[in-house]
Amino acid sequence: MPETVARALANAGIAESHASIWVQQVDGAAPTLALNDRQAMNPASVMKLVTSFAALETLGPAHTWTTRVATHGLRAGQVLHGDLYLVGGGDPILSYERLWKMLRKIREMGITTIDGDIVLDGSALRLPEHDPYAFDGKGLRPYNSGPHGLLLHFSTLHLPLTPPASANLPITVTPHPPLKGLAVQSTIRATSGACGIWYNGLDAALEPSPEGTKLVLAGTLPISCGPREWAASPLSAENFGVALVAALWDELGGHVSGRVRSGTTPAEAATLLTETSPALGEIVREMNKWSSNIIARQLLAVLGADSPASDAVAAGVAAATARLASAGIPTDGLVIDNGSGLSRIARIRAASLGKLLLTAWQRPYMPEFIASLPIAGIDGTARGRLSTSPANGYAHIKTGTINDVRAMAGYVLDRNGRRHAVVMMVNDPAASASKDAQDALLEWIWQAR
Repeated sequence: MPETVARALANAGIAESHASIWVQQVDGAAPTLALNDRQAMNPASVMKLVTSFAALETLGPAHTWTTRVATHGLRAGQVLHGDLYLVGGGDPILSYERLWKMLRKIREMGITTIDGDIVLDGSALRLPEHDPYAFDGKGLRPYNSGPHGLLLHFSTLHLPLTPPASANLPITVTPHPPLKGLAVQSTIRATSGACGIWYNGLDAALEPSPEGTKLVLAGTLPISCGPREWAASPLSAENFGVALVAALWDELGGHVSGRVRSGTTPAEAATLLTETSPALGEIVREMNKWSSNIIARQLLAVLGADSPASDAVAAGVAAATARLASAGIPTDGLVIDNGSGLSRIARIRAASLGKLLLTAWQRPYMPEFIASLPIAGIDGTARGRLSTSPANGYAHIKTGTINDVRAMAGYVLDRNGRRHAVVMMVNDPAASASKDAQDALLEWIWQAR
């Protein structure tokens, strides 16, 4: 144990038995540092490295997903006599901007009125019931959203907040994208004082309303914070999609005599157009740079989509575990759960994570894998790390934090140009205070002689 790391752990009141560490040069024959590395520990969001590896290993970095628009009925002028189907293919990042373009193309084809229903088909993924309140009781937080075969805009409503010029006045909230049937009511007011952890002063709740559902926003935001980006996930993935498509179709001047609803697509439906997602390499980067739980959950379910099992998530866990084993990565003690690391039961050994990093280094998709990791002191969730250290910018690391857990794993380029794989996990009631110890480990690697 490097003395600087041991001292930082001691200062945080964390026993060395509650930390696991593994370090090895990417071309080395054995670890240069190993502490409790065969003890399975909760990795928090570092589990996304397992999901990334399994997805890239199985599908390849150029893999894409296709969303299809199909019709079942006859066209007469600007009227489609029948149903229009939006058929999901499991695309993890189908944003409302891309959805708008799809619906716009339908209008450009001359279809104005649908004399039937708009049917949203998410049957590409067979999923268990998702409870967004199960992890921490905060079911409206976007990080608790679940996967879906037709996942639209991460099931997330953005809530930009703009403070006024003085305190005790209302905060301006401009929700987007539009969701038909969901009203947003805000009583958030501006206050004076330091910004601090600004979102702790905010709250959101759902209430019934005559028009459907109302999202009620309350609390305070210090003026010193300036404009802030807040978000909520007020509807299930299925209902979010229905509300979003209905709102966008209205905005585009389209009409539907029936309703927008969920359903399945008949085999005889004719394809009208398709939309292709960005490549998996880009999607993994989006997931890891900003630690997106919903993308990770979606990718894990996609890995189980071809299984005959009725639960794509469980099948995805089995597929990911098998993929690691076939690559020679030990799976003893591995518990993947949902693939995002937002879990109390997820477990992996530091030695297994280290072997995963070394294996990924040897794979043809190595550049995409490393580029997906936040650069300490530069970007993503690690942009605040090593900011005053000479090691700033030399570490690509995935971080993870939940109550009683703080972890990191990735690669460090030392001052002599040699690259090292590094893993450190802390499971302790004081784990949140282990940041200094983890940064000390990164600096120790950077200073390697």
